Amino acid sequence: MKTKWKVVIGVVVVSSIAGGTFASIKYKERGVITVQTGKVLREDLASVVTASGEVKPRNYISIGAEYSGQLVEILVKEGAHVRKGQLLARIDGAQSQADVNAQRAALSSTEADAAASEAGLRSGQDNITVLESSVVRAKSDLERYERDFNRGQQLFKDGLIPRSDFEQRQAMFESQKATVVEAQSRVIQARTQLAQLRAQLAGAQKRIAQTQAALARVDDILRKHNAVAPIDGLVTYLPVRVGETVVPGVQNSAASTIMTIADMSIVTAEVKVDETDIVNVKLDQAAEITIDAIPGKIFTGHVIEIGNTAILRSTGLAASTSTTSSQEAKDFKVVVAMDNPPDEIRPGLSCTAKVTTANRKNAVAVPIQALTSRTKGDLLADKDKPVNPDSATVKANKEESQGVFIIGAGNKAEFRKVETGITGAIDIEVLNGLKDGDQIITGSYQVIRTIKNGATVKVDNKPPAATKPAS
Repeated sequence: MKTKWKVVIGVVVVSSIAGGTFASIKYKERGVITVQTGKVLREDLASVVTASGEVKPRNYISIGAEYSGQLVEILVKEGAHVRKGQLLARIDGAQSQADVNAQRAALSSTEADAAASEAGLRSGQDNITVLESSVVRAKSDLERYERDFNRGQQLFKDGLIPRSDFEQRQAMFESQKATVVEAQSRVIQARTQLAQLRAQLAGAQKRIAQTQAALARVDDILRKHNAVAPIDGLVTYLPVRVGETVVPGVQNSAASTIMTIADMSIVTAEVKVDETDIVNVKLDQAAEITIDAIPGKIFTGHVIEIGNTAILRSTGLAASTSTTSSQEAKDFKVVVAMDNPPDEIRPGLSCTAKVTTANRKNAVAVPIQALTSRTKGDLLADKDKPVNPDSATVKANKEESQGVFIIGAGNKAEFRKVETGITGAIDIEVLNGLKDGDQIITGSYQVIRTIKNGATVKVDNKPPAATKPAS
């Protein structure tokens, strides 16, 4: 036999042996599933709720115009620090100032009238005192003249004095009686005049009170033409300029707001938390805040307020104000106070808050993607499935269980039911069902979704080959 035929026959034999070997290997690998695995480990877990929002001061006040008028002076600039009670701006108050001056003049006139009435009252009281003294003296003289008259009358009867003497005594007695009546009349007249003076004084005092009230009103109006800082803070919004006209309390009107002052002593991150996470957020939980305008820095804080009203994500309005039922996603407002806000921070900056809702030390943990669910029927082997199940069995077989697949004996996938705890960034806590060192199936995603209990698996934990960019 020629040498070349020997070579050809040798190649054919080797090829047949290799093909047979390959076919045998493929036959044995039929039904084997390639999986990625990982070990059950213990680690420290933290459950974190992430939400975005904006920086806001805890307390801010929009200062509006209380009276219409032209702005004649603005004494601060946007970004300026102001103190409580500081004058910020002036609105033209010429008419109000004139009203104040008129009321002050009226008050002075009324006070002068009251002073004159009071002086007359004091003089009248003194005069009454004098007149009452004169009445007392006149009555005393009357008693003396009456005794003299009575003696003269007796003496005249006895013929001891002449008629002229008796008549003189009678005349003096009658004259003194008239003097007493006149003195009493003057007292009555003086008391009437005193009552009139008291009425005049009371009227003047009422007019003073009325004028003082009117003065207080117009003075208050004049003061409200000046915008004064109600708190210590920072001027964060100043939409108007000198010469513009401002108006009081017109809704949605820019002309009704002169400026906004923010109390920057407590700076917050006001964020919107998804409705699925809000139940885990509690007061005083620690948080980390990042601000888009200040990259590379993380600020600490804590939760100080949790909203109770759901907010529609599409409109930003409270769900309770909606007139129609909506199944769209909702958020809840959460306010996080920053512990040490930076000096360069400004209201309105976009930020992200990460609130730590739970911590677990040395927890048994598995990757989140390893967690799956199967019905009771899915976990039964084909030979164990009933041929004609009744309705109770069908219902029982539809019950789902949460768990992971581990690598069991003979490289078989084994479903292990687990109970989970808190969820971290990429891992989830397992409370029972696994132990340290168990080898669990972690991928691929398609495998975890479709793998059956008892399937034969092959572990391949090599990283995927890098794809070369197209030339």
